[in-house]
Amino acid sequence: MRKFLGRLNNIFFKVFGAISGLTIFFALLLGIVFIRLYTKSAQRTRQEQLCHVSEQLATRLGDTIAYGDYEGTMQFLEIYNSFETAELWFVSENSAISEFENDLPGLDMAIATTQEEFLEVIDKTYEGTQVANVFYSDIHMATAIVVGTPVRGSSGTIIGVLVSIETLEDLDGAIEGIGRMIFVSSALALLVSGLIAFMFARRITEPVRQMRLMTRDMIEGNYKLKTGINRKDEIGEMARSVDMLSDKLLENEEERKNMEQMRLDFFANVSHELRTPITVVRAYAESLVDGVVTTKEEQEEYYSRILRECSNMERLVGDLLTLSKMQNPNFKIEKELVSLTQILEDAVGGVSAIAAEKGISISPSGQFDEPCMVMGDYGRLRQMFMVVFDNALKFSHEGSTVHVDVKCSGNAVEITIRDEGVGIAPEELPNIFDKFYKSRLLDNEKGSGLGLAIAKYICEKHNGTVRVESELGKGTAFTFVFGKTS
Repeated sequence: MRKFLGRLNNIFFKVFGAISGLTIFFALLLGIVFIRLYTKSAQRTRQEQLCHVSEQLATRLGDTIAYGDYEGTMQFLEIYNSFETAELWFVSENSAISEFENDLPGLDMAIATTQEEFLEVIDKTYEGTQVANVFYSDIHMATAIVVGTPVRGSSGTIIGVLVSIETLEDLDGAIEGIGRMIFVSSALALLVSGLIAFMFARRITEPVRQMRLMTRDMIEGNYKLKTGINRKDEIGEMARSVDMLSDKLLENEEERKNMEQMRLDFFANVSHELRTPITVVRAYAESLVDGVVTTKEEQEEYYSRILRECSNMERLVGDLLTLSKMQNPNFKIEKELVSLTQILEDAVGGVSAIAAEKGISISPSGQFDEPCMVMGDYGRLRQMFMVVFDNALKFSHEGSTVHVDVKCSGNAVEITIRDEGVGIAPEELPNIFDKFYKSRLLDNEKGSGLGLAIAKYICEKHNGTVRVESELGKGTAFTFVFGKTS
């Protein structure tokens, strides 16, 4: 029972019941109004007709009494009786007039009722005007139209009252027939409206049901579903909103998974990369604590190694944090109008001391003196160039040159940093931007393997591209391309 009542609370049954109920209500209302109007109209028409005929009869009857025109009155009564169903009474306070009773068939010369409504009609008619009323007749046991018409003599005085009575039994029968027709019509209307209400309710409730089922699945974490509703009304707008919500939740879920994976990767990378330097630092520290190292020179060497390992760990953690930020889809770089050549000049100044120490020269060329304006983050772009310069100096021989070429034309800025170092093997070239990837060269032993990955992410965050060309023994060239701002 509770389940059944619960179903009645569904929108489908509410819409269906409301439309069906309104149809029944208006059908009954219109039927009642129509019957009332029809009854009033039919009664009014019959009353007008009866009043008109009664006036003619009263005039004939007055002439007959005054002048003895029995023949004309009898003909009129015969014609009237052949077409009309009204009953005629003649009421007079003058007993001498009763002699006409046998001469005028079809006309009752007396009234055999004490019903108050009849007496009221007769009394008001004696006042000199025609009176009509509709009421229930106890004599005829039916509703009747009763018309009282004054009958005047030759002098114009009222000598009697002609009472015309017409029952409405046939009208009641007609009304019953109309009522049956209205009932049948209402039943058909209810059937048709029920079908229309069913279709209309389904059209409204089916999309709501689909969205309800979809939201249940969304609660369970299934965000790939779509309502499939394509309508141009409010329900269609709601369905599109639900689809947009599903897309947004799916996007957020994927982002959450990516963030979770990044977090796990970060901790895994940190734990993996820090294990070796921490082990080394611990070994050095235990040697110092246990007194294994006794000479001052050896102690200073151990302290230097501990400091170096701590510096490496600090740089590694910094690189990991930077890389994690870059991998976050929500990480946004604050951009402003900057000059790439100025950033390059700053980066060259930062590595010039190391280059001089290793006997390596840096040679700018091309449009190095032009501003080459782009929208970007000065510090991040400088960090990107410093990574490439650091690798170039690390793998270049003494006496070699690092070439910096700038091309600033049209809508693009192209910057190439090329060294004359050892180069990269073809099989290693596709992996150089992978995290923690390090070449097997001795010079790269102390690297974290994150520099180039960070440089690529910085480039991509600036809507730029980077490509690498290298040949063993001849050097490597990194080329960056950015959109130019006029």
